[in-house]
Amino acid sequence: MEVNQQARCRELAKSSSFYSTVYSEIEEVGWDHLVRAGGDLSFLIFRVLDKKGRVHVMELQLDKAYPRVPPMDVPYIFNLKWSMNSRLKNLVQQFEKHLEKLQGFWSTLDEIDRSLQIVDSKQASRAIPSRQIHVGLTIWYSGNDCFIILFIDINDPRSLPECRFMGLGNTVNSLRKTWKRNVDKWERDKAFLENLECLLNTQLPRLADEETNNHLDECGICYAQYLPIGDELGPQTGSATDYTCENNSCSKAFHSMCLVDWLRSITTTRQSFNVLFGNCPYCSEPIAVKINATKN
Repeated sequence: MEVNQQARCRELAKSSSFYSTVYSEIEEVGWDHLVRAGGDLSFLIFRVLDKKGRVHVMELQLDKAYPRVPPMDVPYIFNLKWSMNSRLKNLVQQFEKHLEKLQGFWSTLDEIDRSLQIVDSKQASRAIPSRQIHVGLTIWYSGNDCFIILFIDINDPRSLPECRFMGLGNTVNSLRKTWKRNVDKWERDKAFLENLECLLNTQLPRLADEETNNHLDECGICYAQYLPIGDELGPQTGSATDYTCENNSCSKAFHSMCLVDWLRSITTTRQSFNVLFGNCPYCSEPIAVKINATKN
């Protein structure tokens, strides 16, 4: 967890032209977009929102020769245009344009994730173009679970996906034969799930209501479910996330301690008595957190 990283970056900026350059370019991008920075600014992690409000994380590694050497290890590989005159904000802008091209792909993944029973749903990522789906066992009375793995075309997500079947012989054979028999029924204008159930000639098990409303409880700032164990954290040591954004379309969880540290690093944060007022790091909706809920 980075404590008041803006102040630390400001101190580093005084020590060399590298730090000064990176510090000024972070300011151009906006401190509210910075999730984490390495102690020597060798890596930076920014959060970027797409047009649907989805949060994407962009991790950059910077060489000491920066800006002669462009940032490396950019997720979602794309043709990065970089020159001696480029700045971090140029990279973020290119990343945002790249995200626009993937909106249809992520909408299809969202349709699957919020409706069907996904195996290892907590491991499902927007960077992975496949989903393993639980089909169930009551349809064929086989007594064995059956699964399908769908591979979504990133560039054409409305097209017929590649499908693989997992399970014991009779069940898998029945699924495969039904799929092949109905494959010509796939229509690009239909909803993805409607197409899927048409090809399989059955209704797939839906996500249980309690699972639908269950949000991952890892902290949106430190990316851990529990705080580290140590005397320096006082009564908060080892505690789980205890603050949730009230925006229903966000509902991101945080540790109050992490949120206080993050808000203190943002210049627009206001304080009234023991309460900090600012904006959610993910959806930018107003939030308020008590300082006395964390360590002094």
